Amino acid sequence: MRYAPITDRLMKLGSEKWKLHFETRRLKALGEPVIELTIGEPDLPPDRAILEALVSALYSGRTKYSYGRGEPDTLKAIADKYTKSRGYSVNEENVIYFPGTQTAIFATLLGLVGQQDSVLVGDPYYATYEGLIAATGAKRLSVPLRQEHGFRMQAADLEREIRDDSRLLLLNNPNNPTGSVLSRSEVQAICRVCEKYNLWILADEVYENLVYKGEFYSPLSEENYRNRVISVASVSKTYGVPGFRSGWVVGPEEFCKKLIALAETMLFGGVPFIADATAFALNSSSDFVDRMGASYVHRAKLIVDALAPSPQINPFLPSSGMFLLIDVAGTGMEGEEFAWKLLKNKKVAVMPGNSFGSNATSFIRVSLTVEDALLMEACKRINSFVKV
Repeated sequence: MRYAPITDRLMKLGSEKWKLHFETRRLKALGEPVIELTIGEPDLPPDRAILEALVSALYSGRTKYSYGRGEPDTLKAIADKYTKSRGYSVNEENVIYFPGTQTAIFATLLGLVGQQDSVLVGDPYYATYEGLIAATGAKRLSVPLRQEHGFRMQAADLEREIRDDSRLLLLNNPNNPTGSVLSRSEVQAICRVCEKYNLWILADEVYENLVYKGEFYSPLSEENYRNRVISVASVSKTYGVPGFRSGWVVGPEEFCKKLIALAETMLFGGVPFIADATAFALNSSSDFVDRMGASYVHRAKLIVDALAPSPQINPFLPSSGMFLLIDVAGTGMEGEEFAWKLLKNKKVAVMPGNSFGSNATSFIRVSLTVEDALLMEACKRINSFVKV
């Protein structure tokens, strides 16, 4: 039988990257005492008020069809959030609601690039980016995120990788998996390069509220470059509800007009009662993200203190997010081998660095979303593993 070329392009770029995570879940289902540090599922329960808003909307009959762009109240809540945080007037015509950041990025890429184009992305990058770019038929060009620069993209490195067919920069800031945060001057320098070469900037800013060192700065705040910037985000990380699948794009009105038909083709609107809970969350004041961020930075420091004395591994203290990278090159193993042997021998599950690009092959990624005691036990097992 014949299949569309997209199926070949995406082979091994989907769930294959999470193979170790799925093996971890299988072992746990069998009763194995595995400490799971693979994916970013917040361990703090979300604010009860958000869940009550969801249930209330559900029982009030908000189960019917939605609007293609999104529910009006939700679009307004998103627009208001960006008006306050980006320093200019954002309205509903600048917003499209999507079921999560992943879908928002896919739709945006599909609307802006094709098989004759290339997309630039910082390496290390979030694991799904490779598949998202490949799905469009575009080529992926990696911009090295160097450890000596704190894994922050440098404008000079970006400019060196640009080709004649380059159309878009996929900019993840704050970054997953590195936890790096670009400074304002670095964002401005990147914007200047993108203007010089007429590149779109697709800014994945899902971790903007989980910065605990430095300050988040968005290219949308730059008036001179705003016409080429699309921001995507969601409520998943900020409000601890990844299962909501609730996200959005914010960009120029012309871009949204062009993209709306594609958005409607993919999924005609979101789930109304989830959209209502999203609007409630965005309009509410809560200390949830502050409590969550405080727990992550505390745990990151615990890991660094526990593992830094080892001469064979080198943990990198993040400035944002819910993950931490550990360089394991000193063990003589790459991250892939290290992660699988650690799981087999010590029952600690981490993500191999090569899931996040070629510049992360010597690393493993550790999630900060488990309680302190389990995290310390995991560090104990890791130290024991590297001393064998």
